[in-house]
Amino acid sequence: MCAVTKKRENISQQRIARDLGVSQALVSLVLNGKRENISEDSYQRIWNHALKIGYRPKGMKLSGNQAPATSVGFILRAGLRLHTQSNFFSHVQHGLHAGLLARGYHSVFLGSEDDLGPRNVQQVLRRHDLFGLAILGQVSEQFLAAIRAVQTNVVAVSFSYPGLCHSVMPNEKEAIELLVSHLAELGHTRFAWIGGDKGLDYNLRRHAKLEAALEARGLKLTRKFSVDVETGDRLGGWSAAEILIDHMSRKSFPTACVCGNASTARGVINCLMQKGWRVPDQISVVAADATRICVEENPQITGAHADPERIGVTAAELLMRYGETKDGVLSDVILPSTLTVRATSAKPPQ
Repeated sequence: MCAVTKKRENISQQRIARDLGVSQALVSLVLNGKRENISEDSYQRIWNHALKIGYRPKGMKLSGNQAPATSVGFILRAGLRLHTQSNFFSHVQHGLHAGLLARGYHSVFLGSEDDLGPRNVQQVLRRHDLFGLAILGQVSEQFLAAIRAVQTNVVAVSFSYPGLCHSVMPNEKEAIELLVSHLAELGHTRFAWIGGDKGLDYNLRRHAKLEAALEARGLKLTRKFSVDVETGDRLGGWSAAEILIDHMSRKSFPTACVCGNASTARGVINCLMQKGWRVPDQISVVAADATRICVEENPQITGAHADPERIGVTAAELLMRYGETKDGVLSDVILPSTLTVRATSAKPPQ
């Protein structure tokens, strides 16, 4: 009994405080993820020593060698790579990492769906001692099933799998409604849609929600002014704008264009302006987006979306809660969208 008591004492918060010559109150704050008024040096010093001597916070999974599992993996959807991932998921990843770091965990990139595949992803998961896993973007249910056979603490970002894992979603209906309401209040009645990644669900959702928002106002999205292209990037936006221009004349054209994301919108704006169209004097361009692409260049883009870094932090919180409680409760969280009006939207030309 004495030996067991001594082992517990060796990994207690009191022992950590004595080893480092700091107060137990400070150690308790740090190991519970509090950072306010605590220096980064003290925070890291306490966590590093705690993990080194084998301290295990409540709910922290142990690896096979009894060391605490402090890693959370993340996987990108097919078509994305770490060096080419969308700006949206770059923000989400940053928020995920920050949310995990605040609790003494860190993120590990495992690969993309099309690189891993269902069989290989199981081998990768078994090689790592992971506390949980975040999936950034839409993956196949076969791929998700392979993951869940090995790891049950899973959160999906930007796509929902009800009953299979947690999810964190932006309120896309709200984002589109905010954009349409803003443009309608300015006086626009002729709308265009440009979307990228046309095979992915997020593009279909936003397209459908735009049509519904217009219909609620007695407006209609003309088919020739609705363009979906393969890629949701600047090149895709440029290509889509060229298709749109082919159906436009100076006397009859949409005065407002809603884009599926800011990267696509930036390509649309660049193309229109190079070909002599004035944004927003002749046509307003807005995006369902809240990433830094909106503000990196001029003109800055009017956008509406949920904060992607907050999405990442929320994903981390869901993984932490599930890993600590193991209560089997799965959460589908929808974060609110906000509108930011910038330089690419104005009243329609007379």
